[in-house]
Amino acid sequence: MLRVNSYGFRPGRSCHDAIAAIFLDIGKKAKYVFDADIRGCFDNIDQTALVKKLQTYPRLKQAIQTWLKSGVMTEGEFTPTDSGTPQGGVISPLLMNIALHGLEEALKGVKRTTRDKPQLVRYADDLVVFHSTLETIHEVKIRVTEWLKDMGLELKPSKTRITHTLAPYEGTVGFEFLGFSIRQYPVGKNHTGTNSQGVPLGFKTIIKPSKEAAKRHIVQMKQHIDKRRSAPQGQLIKELAAIIRGWSNYYRTVCSKAEYSRCDYILQQQLWSWATRRHPNKNRQWIRHRYWKQGEGQHSIFATPENYYLQRHDATVIRRHVKVKGGASPYDGNLLYWSQRLKNHPTMRGTLALLLHKQQGKCRWCDLMFREGDQIEIDHITPTSEGGGEELSNKFALHRHCHDQRHGTLNKGHTIEEPSEEKSSRSVLQTSKWGDPCA
Repeated sequence: MLRVNSYGFRPGRSCHDAIAAIFLDIGKKAKYVFDADIRGCFDNIDQTALVKKLQTYPRLKQAIQTWLKSGVMTEGEFTPTDSGTPQGGVISPLLMNIALHGLEEALKGVKRTTRDKPQLVRYADDLVVFHSTLETIHEVKIRVTEWLKDMGLELKPSKTRITHTLAPYEGTVGFEFLGFSIRQYPVGKNHTGTNSQGVPLGFKTIIKPSKEAAKRHIVQMKQHIDKRRSAPQGQLIKELAAIIRGWSNYYRTVCSKAEYSRCDYILQQQLWSWATRRHPNKNRQWIRHRYWKQGEGQHSIFATPENYYLQRHDATVIRRHVKVKGGASPYDGNLLYWSQRLKNHPTMRGTLALLLHKQQGKCRWCDLMFREGDQIEIDHITPTSEGGGEELSNKFALHRHCHDQRHGTLNKGHTIEEPSEEKSSRSVLQTSKWGDPCA
């Protein structure tokens, strides 16, 4: 099983979970940071060392070893793969995670006390390690470098550095990770947080979009606008809306409002250049009336005469991300937890999972939250004997004792009768892992 603080290319885990883990590690204490990047991780993994780490049966191990040595065909040109896991392969990310599995174990010996140990957060081949002392961080760097050699890997010097979250170190303060800028800022007593003992910290941890990420986004919008000089306004709005929505949603879990406003200001200038270029002989008032509508407050909205408008960045609502719980996985069978966390994962498409998500984890009868270990059953709102159907809208999840109470039967059996898909005139008994019948 992969480690708790590994987040890249794993179902149910995302970049936002990695950022949330970083915030939990440094939110209450300023620390030194070992910010590392592995040089050509996918291309340079030692295949022999990787195969030795596979804990599987011999036939599958042999199949993977053969696949690693099979080579890659690109535009009719064959390239041998004597090392690494070919990028683009469906199993390459998993093999990369397996290759880096154990790195966290290698750092366990680097600690001053039981509670004061280095904290590792890894997303694919990008990793950061935190500790309060500089000596420990230097030791971490040595350990990581030595451990990677056994897998045929090495750190990339241009992207590997040591810094501090609060105080300048070697001319830098804070760091960037997955497109986010992470840094602590000194604040006064009225804005500072407190530690677990109630002592003021004197700083605040701020995570926001990095300058490079914002710059790339602005360039991307400009390129799309320049390519659509003669396109209808509606088509331009449609394409820009997808770019703005994707970028804004990625950064909506952190302090992004100021950057949203800045991007909106620059976008309006880009759109104004687009509009004036189309109508060089029209005055400013005509152009503004043609392409902009008055929105709420002092904002003007880029919109068509049919009121098809472009959504602004700052219309995105900031929603804090809740980090995934420990070593939880969508495959651990905890439907109650994952039905509330994931909407579209393949394991969340059963009737019980859909109902748990629809009901927000609450019993429809007693309105109390389901807890792990609860006996959960599915019942029809309108009984089938009274003409009720099998559609999801006619079903709801409830506790077993609530089910008994609803039907007035205290000694109810442990099954729910539901129609068979093969023979609609017969019924079958379906049992889930909960010990309860469910679809």
